Amino acid sequence: MTVHFIGAGPGAPDLITVRGLRLIERCAVCLYAGSLVPHAILAAAPPAARLIDTAQLTLDEIVAHISQAHDRGLDIARLHSGDPSLYGAIAEQMRRLAALGIPFDVTPGVPSFAAAAAALGRELTLPEVTQSVILTRTATRSSPMPEGERLERLATSGATLAIHLSVANLARVVSALTPSYGADCPAVVAFRVSWPDELLIRGTLADIRAKVKEARITRTALVLVGRALAGGSAPESRLYAADHYHSMRPRRGA
Repeated sequence: MTVHFIGAGPGAPDLITVRGLRLIERCAVCLYAGSLVPHAILAAAPPAARLIDTAQLTLDEIVAHISQAHDRGLDIARLHSGDPSLYGAIAEQMRRLAALGIPFDVTPGVPSFAAAAAALGRELTLPEVTQSVILTRTATRSSPMPEGERLERLATSGATLAIHLSVANLARVVSALTPSYGADCPAVVAFRVSWPDELLIRGTLADIRAKVKEARITRTALVLVGRALAGGSAPESRLYAADHYHSMRPRRGA
């Protein structure tokens, strides 16, 4: 018996990995993260599978359900939205399971920032613009941010920022980033990316708050900020340049 932590992806049921889907199809118990996991994915579970929505449960209650299934010798699919390594709260679950001697593994999923970039038709890293992507969040009622990870400090990098769990804190995001990025820096709020009601709100740090307020978006959205989001012309990567040689594409005639 094994607990399978599975990244369910950003929302569209066909964006789950093949491995994740196959695990769901054979697990007798499936715990899932409420409205963040589409019912079409849950439908892949066996007809007699027990489906447990964890949205209203505490950590102790979640572990109790897992422990009960383990005692019955049942495999468990534990679904998390996006990729479970990012703000998935799986670390504490795995620690509890390890202490109880319950085996587990992790199957990655498509993260929301990758789905947002695909929906926007943007590459988040452009030569001579930015070569880094920073995944972060802000603190509201959730866990505090480490001092070294304040937005003001991260902003000095000039990297593309993917700011999770922060659309309700957008005023703080804008004020923290504007001094380093400039008011004209592109900003996007991606709401429920890959779901049927997906909404991509494009703007700049100067006007993104007003646009989000008009759209009445208060949750389930990712904030992207950075010059790479502008698209347009940029220096081409050297990867496929005719005069760029490497072990898989040696110099012709050599």
